[in-house]
Amino acid sequence: MDANEIRKKFLDFQVSKGHKVIQPAPLVLENDPTTLFTGSGMQPLLPYLLGKEHPMGTRLTDSQPSMRLQDIEDVGDPRHTTVFEMLGNWSLGDYFKKEQISNFFEFLTSVVGLDPNKIYVTCFIGNEKYGIPRDTEAAEIWQEVFAKAGIEAKIAEIGSAAEGDKRGIKPGERIFFYDDRENWWSRGGGCDTTPIGDPCGPDSEVFYDFGEDKQDIEKYGLAHPASDGARFMEIGNQVFMQYRRLPDGTFEELEKKNVDFGGGLERIAAAAIGSFDVFKISLMKPIIDKLEEISGKSYDTNTDEMRVIADHIRGAYLLAAQGLAPSNKTQGYAMRRLVRRAIMRALDLGIASDFLAEIVPIVAANYVDLPDSILTHREVALEVLLKEEKAFRQTLNKGLKELHRMANHANSACGSSRAGQISQSPAGPAPGTVRYSARGASRNSLGLTQCKQNLHDTPVLSGRDLFKLQDTYGFPMELSVEECYREEIKLTENYRAEFDEALKEQRERSQTASKGMFKGGLEDHGEQTVKYHTATHLLLAALQKLVSPDICQKGSNITADRVRFDFNLDHKMTPEEINAVESQVNEWIQADLPVVFDEYDKAYARDVLKAHGQFWDKYPEKLKVYTIGDFDNPISREVCGGPHVEHTGVIGHFKIKKEESSSAGVRRIKAVVE
Repeated sequence: MDANEIRKKFLDFQVSKGHKVIQPAPLVLENDPTTLFTGSGMQPLLPYLLGKEHPMGTRLTDSQPSMRLQDIEDVGDPRHTTVFEMLGNWSLGDYFKKEQISNFFEFLTSVVGLDPNKIYVTCFIGNEKYGIPRDTEAAEIWQEVFAKAGIEAKIAEIGSAAEGDKRGIKPGERIFFYDDRENWWSRGGGCDTTPIGDPCGPDSEVFYDFGEDKQDIEKYGLAHPASDGARFMEIGNQVFMQYRRLPDGTFEELEKKNVDFGGGLERIAAAAIGSFDVFKISLMKPIIDKLEEISGKSYDTNTDEMRVIADHIRGAYLLAAQGLAPSNKTQGYAMRRLVRRAIMRALDLGIASDFLAEIVPIVAANYVDLPDSILTHREVALEVLLKEEKAFRQTLNKGLKELHRMANHANSACGSSRAGQISQSPAGPAPGTVRYSARGASRNSLGLTQCKQNLHDTPVLSGRDLFKLQDTYGFPMELSVEECYREEIKLTENYRAEFDEALKEQRERSQTASKGMFKGGLEDHGEQTVKYHTATHLLLAALQKLVSPDICQKGSNITADRVRFDFNLDHKMTPEEINAVESQVNEWIQADLPVVFDEYDKAYARDVLKAHGQFWDKYPEKLKVYTIGDFDNPISREVCGGPHVEHTGVIGHFKIKKEESSSAGVRRIKAVVE
């Protein structure tokens, strides 16, 4: 049974149990500023779980595409993905634990066909501090369900996951009690952090056993359901909302109790084919097969790369098919990151030319069953992604050219008579280690290479050179290493440590650059003042974009409490202009854009980088330039002495409090960060 069949059979099964099918929400929620994307199946249902009546009744079901980028670096293992689909059903004050547990078990075993002997479950152990009893009700229901299937289900008292790593499983155990870190649901996490007034309660998670041989005991300890090891994989979670937290911190039982169930479609599909690798299911394997065909390499030896590509292009397609385009702000920035990471991993496979035209149609075919109500732009999704691929390829080409220019420069500087012939690097790229991090910085300030008096004065590139390449062009260090290996360019022995040291120094400069040439009107260099300072750069960029491109700064005064910013303008700003500027600044803040700086020759900063500055005749020949956003297409690039935050997401909510006249032809904005 493939994933599309499982989705359909789940919805049909829930309808047979009296549920109404509701339309899934789009990945991008227009009216939810708390999150970039729909991150769970229950997220769109939260108002109804908190008490609002749903127009379609008390029994609901759907299949909700979701996206979480928090664990993007974990993609590459057998089960982590950024995009996933949650099968869900809800009881809003209707049925409770008995019906939910028995129904889900029936679906897994009778409909999907999973072996009941491979199903294990967890329940809440209780919390004495708050007088919340252990969930014996759920455990006893599970025992009855397993008994009907002819399975003895002993109960194990585990507590924490760490204790489980030491204890493991004893013969006959199938129901495991864990603490509130594992089996308690609230919007705040555990019992201690449950928000006042919120509904909350125990949950019962369901796991599939892929076999003892999948557990790496040396790395993860003994096997048990909540282990991080690969033997058990969670395939569903049943939340029983039966409590509410009171103002005094205690908990009371709700009269009207809810059920919130979510099951991972990809994980259930993996269990259905008996594979702990979700990338072998029907939604993923055709992509992997095509990557093997294009690259001429096998999945077995290039698993990390192919998993990342399959996952990221799948997510990017769903976003494009919902009308989103790559950009430098909020969701568009996240989408751009997915595409670029996929292209980087394709390069690791030796795919140096455009390839999305061969992959995206496969993804699209996998999702023909998703409703048009959310995939409203299917017909243009491929075009959107191909455009982004082409743009990023151009950026990468610049980086490659610069790397070879650096190598040739080093060859010349070392006095080598063998221009273009460089000795072999002993260090190749480690398989599966690429971690892409785009930053912006200097081209002109490269002290480009190091020369070592060995191997006949062979030019050597250092880790600092590779850092400059990454800073300038978003050309990742791992890609530079691979290119050096292919082109027989020598690297210093400790190039990785040198790269890390250069990165560390840049971060320290960003945090402590309080002795710059231009103070920018800062009263001090405290954390809040630094946030305001960065916000003024965003404010100027927004004014230039939305009001007039001729606007420049005429003065500023920044304290820990507010920013006062003067700028040239021949009219009073309209309320619409003020609101638009404020909204734009907040979009850039929420996009969590990188903020980086480097030192440049004045002419290069002015004529090539087109940095914003007002006193070019007074500036020294070397000066600092701060860049916010993508280096090739920045939101802001200004001559400035700093200091600034490292990324805009830490600034907070920007609010314009007042817009007034400062002097003839000069306006003044007073703003705060909340």
